[in-house]
Amino acid sequence: MSLIASDHFRIVVGLGKSGMSLVRFLAQQGVSFAVADTRGNPPELATLRRDYPQVEVRCGELDVEFLCRADELYVSPGLALATPALQAAAARGVKLSGDIDLFARNAKAPIVAISGSNAKSTVTTLVGDMAAAAGKRVAVGGNLGTPALDLLGDDIELYVMELSSFQLETTHHLGAEVATVLNVSEDHMDRYSGLPAYHLAKHRIFRGAKQVVVNRQDALTRPLMSEGQPCWTFGLSTPDFKAFGVREENGEKYLAFEFQNLMPVRELKVRGAHNQANALAALALGHAAGLPFDAMLHSLRNFTGLEHRCQWVRELDGVSYYNDSKATNVGAALAAIDGLGMDMAGKLILIAGGDGKGADFSGLRDSVAQYCRAVVLIGRDADLIADALGDAVPQVRAGSLDEAIALSRSRAEPGDAVLLSPACASFDMFKNYEERGQLFARAVEAQA
Repeated sequence: MSLIASDHFRIVVGLGKSGMSLVRFLAQQGVSFAVADTRGNPPELATLRRDYPQVEVRCGELDVEFLCRADELYVSPGLALATPALQAAAARGVKLSGDIDLFARNAKAPIVAISGSNAKSTVTTLVGDMAAAAGKRVAVGGNLGTPALDLLGDDIELYVMELSSFQLETTHHLGAEVATVLNVSEDHMDRYSGLPAYHLAKHRIFRGAKQVVVNRQDALTRPLMSEGQPCWTFGLSTPDFKAFGVREENGEKYLAFEFQNLMPVRELKVRGAHNQANALAALALGHAAGLPFDAMLHSLRNFTGLEHRCQWVRELDGVSYYNDSKATNVGAALAAIDGLGMDMAGKLILIAGGDGKGADFSGLRDSVAQYCRAVVLIGRDADLIADALGDAVPQVRAGSLDEAIALSRSRAEPGDAVLLSPACASFDMFKNYEERGQLFARAVEAQA
C-alpha cells in the first residue's frame, strides 16, 4: 500500500535513471503526475513517450508556473536545489523531495544506509554480499546500480543503500536501521558553498536512524546522537568496546571486534590499508544489522574489489598497475595513495588530473612526498595539481593516457606500482570515469 495521496499532483524533475524509476513507481500507484527536464532531449525521453504516452512532459528551461501546479516536486539528484525555478516553487509552498524520500516511506524492511566521500560503493557491495551469504533476501542499490524505487518488494528482508549527498539533500526522514558516513573530504565543491554545506548534506542520512556507525579516524563522520542510541565504530587502530579495528599479535595483523580476532588481514584479496578500513566498516554495519560473523567473514575472504576502485590490472617488469579511476576527488586519491603506499616496499608512480570540480589539491602533497617516486599529470587541471604539489616529487605532463602510461613505465623501478588515481572527474577528456579506467586497463594490458 503506497503512502502517497493519489488526489495530489506531482512533478518529476529530471528524466534520467532515477527519474524514470519515479515515473514507473508513480504510474503503478495511480498518482497524477507530469515530468520536466532542463535538457532538450533527456536520456529517458523516448522510453517515457513509448511506455507512458499519456504523461505530460516539458523539456527545456523550467517553467515556475508549471512547477507550482504540483504539491510536491521529485527532484533529480543531478539538479541543484539552488536552481532558481526550484527555489521559486519552494517559496510558493511546493515541497521539494526526491526518490529516496519516497523509497523510505514505502520500504517495509530495515535499511542499511551508507554515504561518504569515498568507498561507499565498495562498502555497500560488501554489506550486500554479506547479507546474501547469511541467506537474507537483500536488495542493493540507490546511488549504486539499481535506483531505490526499483528495489521495493514485499519479499525483501534487508535494503543496503548507497546514498550520495545530492540524494540526501531531498531526503527528509530516512529512518534507517543503521546509517553511516564513512568519511568526509572535499568533493563537489562546484555545487556546495564549502565543506560545511557538503557535510550537512551528508549528515541528513542519520535522520531517524536507530543505530549509527562512525569512523574513529574522521571526526566529521560522528553525528549528534540521542542518548542511548547504539553507536559502533571502525578504524585501523586497536578496537575496544563496540569497536572494529586492527589488532597485531605475534607479527600478524588481524581484523578484530572488541577483544576478539576475526581473521588475518593477509586473507583479504584486496590490498591496502584503505581496503582494511572498508572491510571493518562493512563488518560494523553488518553486525549492527544482525548479520552473523561467519557469513560476513566468508564474504570478505572472497571479495576481489570493484572495477575502477584500486583494481589490480597486471604486473609488468616487476611493476604492478592499479586502476583507481573512480577516485574522482582528493580524498579518494589519498585513500589509494596512503593505502597502497604503506602496504608495499617500493614507490608509487601516480597518474592524476582531469576536471578538479573546484577542489583544493594541497592535501595531496604530504602523501605524495612520502609514497610517490613521480607524478604524471594529465587533463585540464594539471597545472593546479602541479602548483599544489610544488617540489614534493618530480612531475611530468602527458597529453594522453597512453603517453602517461609510457612515461610512468619509464620512471618505475621493480617493486614499484603505477597508480591511476586522478583526484578529478573525467569529463574534460572522457565520457565518464568508467571509460577512463577501461582505456587505462586496455592500454596497460597492451604493453609488451
